[in-house]
Amino acid sequence: MRINKYLAFKKHSTRREADTLIERKLVTINGVYAKLGDKVLETDVVQVDAPERVYEYYAYNKPRGVITHSPQGDEVSIADSIHMPWIFPLGRLDKDSDGLILLTNDGRATNALLNPKHEHEKEYVVTTLDRLPKDFKRNMERGVDIGDYVTKKCSVQILSDNSFSIVLTEGKKHQIRRMCGAFGQSVTKLTRVRIMDIRLGNLKEGAYRAIQKTELSTFLQAIGL
Repeated sequence: MRINKYLAFKKHSTRREADTLIERKLVTINGVYAKLGDKVLETDVVQVDAPERVYEYYAYNKPRGVITHSPQGDEVSIADSIHMPWIFPLGRLDKDSDGLILLTNDGRATNALLNPKHEHEKEYVVTTLDRLPKDFKRNMERGVDIGDYVTKKCSVQILSDNSFSIVLTEGKKHQIRRMCGAFGQSVTKLTRVRIMDIRLGNLKEGAYRAIQKTELSTFLQAIGL
């Protein structure tokens, strides 16, 4: 196993962070400074002369109109709102949508959470302009042709004449809006309320809270960290 992968496997750092530690001569294998690309055997002794990274996780209630990544012009981003430059969003939430997004300084979590093969649940509450058609729930749940893709099966609960909750295990661009559009429905409000075991709850718009203790350990275990 390559040394950077080994350090990531041991949850000391991401592979990129491991490369930096190696370049700074902070990693030894059997007492010899490691080099980029070195391989580690089970019998090798690996030491890292750096404090163990403290990872932070937050639940943030993104307001509508706030951009998750790469704002243009006078657009407001999450970074403008929370003033923690070492923190970044895990994934995206459309500018016109609001609700839960996770923030962290843990680069290991990006692939663990966002890789499509993992199929982690995300739940949304959706309001439409018009009354939902009779077979809307059944048609949404069995998969919808959104033009270039047929969505996976999902779970839908009707909340009122023009609102519903939906649980997805994938995240195509504008997926829910496109699914609704396939049945002539226009979305007026879309709020993400849950990512796996992390819930939005009564967190105020624009506010964030630390994810800690059992909630955090359950989440990390579920994504393999």
